[in-house]
Amino acid sequence: MRRLNKKRALNLVKELDAFPKIPESYIETSASGGTVSLIAFTTIALLSIMEFFVYCDTWMKYDYEVDKDFASKLRINLDITVSMKCHYIGADVLDLAETMVAASEGLKYEPTVFELSSRQRMWQRTLQKIRKKVQEEHSLQDLLFKSAFKGSPTVLPPREDKSSYPLDACRIHGHLYVNKVAGNFHITVGKAIPHPRGHAHMAALISHDVYNFSHRIDHYSFGEPIPGLINPLDGTEKIAIDHNQMFQYFITIVPTKLNTYKFSADTHQYSVTERERVINHAAGSHGVSGIFIKYDISSLMVTVTEEHMPLGQFLVRLCGIIGGIFSTTGMLHGFVGFFVDIICCRFRLGAYKPKSIPVLDGHMNNHSLPILDDVEQ
Repeated sequence: MRRLNKKRALNLVKELDAFPKIPESYIETSASGGTVSLIAFTTIALLSIMEFFVYCDTWMKYDYEVDKDFASKLRINLDITVSMKCHYIGADVLDLAETMVAASEGLKYEPTVFELSSRQRMWQRTLQKIRKKVQEEHSLQDLLFKSAFKGSPTVLPPREDKSSYPLDACRIHGHLYVNKVAGNFHITVGKAIPHPRGHAHMAALISHDVYNFSHRIDHYSFGEPIPGLINPLDGTEKIAIDHNQMFQYFITIVPTKLNTYKFSADTHQYSVTERERVINHAAGSHGVSGIFIKYDISSLMVTVTEEHMPLGQFLVRLCGIIGGIFSTTGMLHGFVGFFVDIICCRFRLGAYKPKSIPVLDGHMNNHSLPILDDVEQ
């Protein structure tokens, strides 16, 4: 009884077989089928390898939300070299809340040489090319995000021949913490002094002949500094054509949370527009000579997350590639064989053309009887 039930269960399972086996004696191989099979296997191998590379790669996902953090401080990181001696210039920040942050709270003034050495000039040109390429090809920014903390820091290499040139410039570098509101970071003539209505600079005793606001911005960023990231102002160099000249940079800051498989950081991206003009009060061009970097903060925050293709999705796509190519090549081979069979085998010229034989009757008349070639006599 048990054997009978077992046999019935086995027969039931056999009836449910969705992959019936064909006896080898019924299988006919051909050269065309072998060629199509080779093409199918090659295509499957190539597409599977490409799909594996896609699976190994990652991409950056961008999410946007309203920035609700108003109480935190904004960090400004900068490294600017001005072609004037340090005791002639002063740097500070004044925001919309009329709060002044003096440069003495986090910035250092260091006498240096404005002219770059050959090695420094090569570094700067390379940085400018990378920055220009990133601005043209926005997808390169994803590569910078994924390779951050791996690449070399964007810091100007030290000069190898310090003693052979006079110290004719001032390097202002360090960081400042300011309120998270729009503000204006500026470098102008004279040191900044507090004022009840704002602030002022002691520039009255400095001759206009020493004014020279030619400058180089080696680094300017907001938030936590991340080595390897290229900012829009990194590598900028401006040469003044007049003593009284104003350089303006207008910046829009976007708070950014960066989450990759290697690290997480709170940083800020920004875009910048530039303007420069000569101060000439007689011609109606008013203002103060110096370098002015005015920034505003966007109300939106961007979350950049590095994502990876799930293993299940990779397996489904791989099965789709294998099954799809087998089915497609099989159908194409069947259609091509069908049309070739029709053209070459069934409609050959003269295959169904009737033939006739002469028949003599008593009156010596010739008659023809149609006979088909494929009719058995």
